[in-house]
Amino acid sequence: MSRSSFDTLLIEKDDAIAKITLNRPDVLNALNRHAIAELSTAMKEAGDDPAIRGVILTGSGDKAFAAGSDIDELSGLSIAEADTYAREGQALMDRIESLGKPVIAALNGPVAGGGIALALTADIALASEKVRFRSGYGAIGLSPDAGTSFFLTRVLGPKRAMEFLLTNRFIEAPEALALGLVSRIVPAERLAEETEALAQQLAAGAPGAQAAVKALVREAWTASHESVLALERDFMIANAASADSREGVSAFVERRRPVFAR
Repeated sequence: MSRSSFDTLLIEKDDAIAKITLNRPDVLNALNRHAIAELSTAMKEAGDDPAIRGVILTGSGDKAFAAGSDIDELSGLSIAEADTYAREGQALMDRIESLGKPVIAALNGPVAGGGIALALTADIALASEKVRFRSGYGAIGLSPDAGTSFFLTRVLGPKRAMEFLLTNRFIEAPEALALGLVSRIVPAERLAEETEALAQQLAAGAPGAQAAVKALVREAWTASHESVLALERDFMIANAASADSREGVSAFVERRRPVFAR
């Protein structure tokens, strides 16, 4: 992964962490079809690279994390092109959510439209105090895309999600934390540092166990109690037989830090 490989992204690889930065600050890091395709490719490369143990997703500049769809492009699409655009956005969110490695969103500024789906599909979201959420859809006569309605309803509940989407109101950082839209609020000047520290902490974890956690939490959103319990058993059996589990147990008994497979 290199900086020069993409037009709309900046890619940095530091040890086991891939940092992906949405790099369209002049349009508040809005997602056009090219950016969606590049972000999907970058996520796939991070997922396929065995040296990468975690991903940070953030936006360039200080005016926005991601403003959602690029309205200038969207307004010129045909019906068929709009359908493709919607499907590509949904596929991107599914790729991020199903990535077998931790994904941290570092929300450096306001989040709107499909940018909300990007923030919520990440496993953990750290946010600066400058963060504010707004759906934005109603103001331009659109309805949610990229899975935004799905994620919002499960995080906020149907009543709060409905009110937020229909009124187009802002949710400021303290309320976003209280509602569970973000994991933690940190000062803007420390966002990059704290995100990097968290990413390094996660990178030292057991990959198999982390992938299982992601799959279990995702399944628990929509599956039955019985099917989630069955999946828990399957993962527990598989991970208990792994080298990482043996290392973790040995480290616990010997009172040292475990060193999991890279």
